[in-house]
Amino acid sequence: MSAHSRRTFVKLAGAAVAASAVPGGAAVAAEVPGAAARAAGAPAAKPAFTLGVASYSLRNFTLDQALEMTRRVGLTRVSLKDMHFPLTSSEEQARMVMAKAKAAGVTVSAIGVVYMTTEDEVRQAFTLARWAGLPMIVGAPNEPLLPFAERMVKETGISLAIHNHGPDRPLYSSPEDAYKLIAKMDKRMGLCIDLAHTQRLGIDPADIFVRLYDRMLDVHIKDTSAASKAGTTVEIGRGVIDIPKFLRAAAK
Repeated sequence: MSAHSRRTFVKLAGAAVAASAVPGGAAVAAEVPGAAARAAGAPAAKPAFTLGVASYSLRNFTLDQALEMTRRVGLTRVSLKDMHFPLTSSEEQARMVMAKAKAAGVTVSAIGVVYMTTEDEVRQAFTLARWAGLPMIVGAPNEPLLPFAERMVKETGISLAIHNHGPDRPLYSSPEDAYKLIAKMDKRMGLCIDLAHTQRLGIDPADIFVRLYDRMLDVHIKDTSAASKAGTTVEIGRGVIDIPKFLRAAAK
């Protein structure tokens, strides 16, 4: 990414405000125009969407630490991975986790990524999300389980955002792999696009996000060192993804 692109990203990311009702734990707000007007006392424009933390990024820390770190960087939304919210939690334990997040000033927007290989695992994930009062699961059910997952979506009203995994996994490598399978299913069967895994397939994340937008429910934003299987996660701005292009496309 060029120095100009990095400066643009800083401007875009600096305008992120976790104030939207749009579900999802890792979305980013676009640059809000009219800074001069705001300085004169005019109200700020509502951000296009919100920024949060996927707690897998904080997997080496406790739940308490993860929540505190989320607030420390000025964010109020988190998607909890199972090391912070075990899938085997009881209803009482689920209430305790949600109470702890609320006390920390953090909204839990989803659980995931949840891998589901049996109907019991699908049911377990939706039961936990229902106990916690969550609007969404970020998951990757095995392909034959998609009809059962859709049934659970309809029964609970909880959306399922299918996460793509790039060239390392044959299951949903690209967002389009999942999209083709759910295109005729309930609209709450959607996608969580992982920018780095998508780029590692040689696919521009911004382009495919726009093309499949009608089923986009969540975004995992990160950068990668190469647009190939050899790519590894790097700090945003130090990799090959055109992050400003993605943010502009997503906001539009």
